[in-house]
Amino acid sequence: MKGSRSKSQVKNTSLSVNKKAGGASKPRKPAKKAAKDPNKPKRPASAFFVFMEEFRQTYKEKHPNNKAVSVAGGDKWKSMSEAEKAPYVAKAEKRKAEYEKNMKAYNKRQAEGPKPDEDESEKSLSEVNNEDEDDDEDGSEEEEDDD
Repeated sequence: MKGSRSKSQVKNTSLSVNKKAGGASKPRKPAKKAAKDPNKPKRPASAFFVFMEEFRQTYKEKHPNNKAVSVAGGDKWKSMSEAEKAPYVAKAEKRKAEYEKNMKAYNKRQAEGPKPDEDESEKSLSEVNNEDEDDDEDGSEEEEDDD
């Protein structure tokens, strides 16, 4: 048999695979996400979610113990005609237009950068003033306890 190997030759040749000494590769660290801006407008709800806001209330009134609100809402949405969905689509489009307007204003503010007279802290002036008053009260109490 030309070109064939004997059993002893086959046993001696083995496929080598590069394996690291632990068997597992190093786990990758997840990339850090940028902090979300709390001032950024939230995306508008789709027509389905506008429908679900209303449907959830009526469904819970009729079925207070049933937890499958989303399943029932999805089934109802699928069975509705385009004419029945139209008011929810209109509300969703109205919210989307408002969102786009807010995003344009937000992006404009972002492009301008922070105003120099604004504090970099996220606390409002009233919160800062209230903390100062609380500190004064705590300090006076401590002085009374020391006597």
